[in-house]
Amino acid sequence: MDLTAQDIRLLAALQRDSRLSTAELAEVAGMSPSAAWRRVKRLESAGVIRAWRAEADPRACGLGFQAIVHVQLTRHEPENLSAFIRAMETRPEVMDCFATTGEADYHLRVLCADIDAYNRFLEDFLFRVPGVSSARTNVVLREIKRSATLPL
Repeated sequence: MDLTAQDIRLLAALQRDSRLSTAELAEVAGMSPSAAWRRVKRLESAGVIRAWRAEADPRACGLGFQAIVHVQLTRHEPENLSAFIRAMETRPEVMDCFATTGEADYHLRVLCADIDAYNRFLEDFLFRVPGVSSARTNVVLREIKRSATLPL
């Protein structure tokens, strides 16, 4: 889908505040409220807008431990890869999972209540996933910048 300048303005405004009214969006994009509403619906239908959600503070929700986990698989057999991906998709602690180049095959961002919960995640889950050879953990000491906002 080719995005117009108005689409970009709508998306940028929605990324800043998804609770803007249709009238407020129309003003930002320089169009009528009905046209703005139709454009937003079109962006949703096309999959450009993937979801609407609130962003909760992890610490306020009791999730004070965050780690970046570098995972290596033993072999890159299709069944191991599929099993690994399915397993990561099922775990709520796994916030992000990226297939990468370099030493690790996958990088995970994991949130847990504390170090004990993270240890249980490793021992009871990650190390039991077929094909996982090793996992190296980098504990997040402080979050400097994290954004889900695209640089439009």
